[in-house]
Amino acid sequence: MRHRIAGKKLGRNASHRLALYRNLALALFRHERIITTLPKAKAVRPFVEKLITLARKGTLHARRLATARMGATADAAVKPPEGKDEGDSRTIIQKLFSDLGPRFKDRNGGYTRIIKRHERRLGDAGKTAFLELLKEGETRTRAKAPAAPRVEEEAPKQEAPKQETPETPPAETPPNAEQKPAEPEQKPAT
Repeated sequence: MRHRIAGKKLGRNASHRLALYRNLALALFRHERIITTLPKAKAVRPFVEKLITLARKGTLHARRLATARMGATADAAVKPPEGKDEGDSRTIIQKLFSDLGPRFKDRNGGYTRIIKRHERRLGDAGKTAFLELLKEGETRTRAKAPAAPRVEEEAPKQEAPKQETPETPPAETPPNAEQKPAEPEQKPAT
C-alpha cells in the first residue's frame, strides 16, 4: 500500500530531484512550453503550480519564499526568443512575479497543462509530453460542444393482441381551459 506517500522519486535522491524540479521550472517559466518525459511532467507540475500561487500573492514574503525554492536558478536571466536581438534583462523571479502572477490572478489553480505526445524519446523510447502554461483567459480542459440530439430509428413494432374493453368517452373540455381544484364547501357556523 502507498497510503500518504506523495510525489514520485524518479530514480533520484532528494537533492538531485530538487535540482531537476528547479531546472524544469526554470525552462518552463522561460519558454512557457517545454517537452519532457511524461513522469517528469507529472512530478514537476505541483512544484510549478505552488510557485505560481506564490507569485499571485505578490508580497515580499512570497517573493523570498519563491527565491528560496528556486535556489540558484532564481537569478537566471530570461533569454530572448530565438531570432530576436533585444535581450530581456529580467530574472526568472521577476518574470514570475511581473508576468505570470498577474496572468493567473483570477484563476484558482490549474495553471499548467500536460499534453501527451505520440513521439517517443530516442534512445530509451520514453513517453514524452508537452508541459505548458495556460494563456490569458484560457481554460485547462477543452470545452466539449453540446452533442446533437440523437435520432433513433424505430424498429417495426409487433402489435400485441388487443383486448376488448368498453371505452368511456372523455369529458370534453376546451383545450386551454384551466381546471380549478374543487374547493371544500364551508358549513355555516351555528
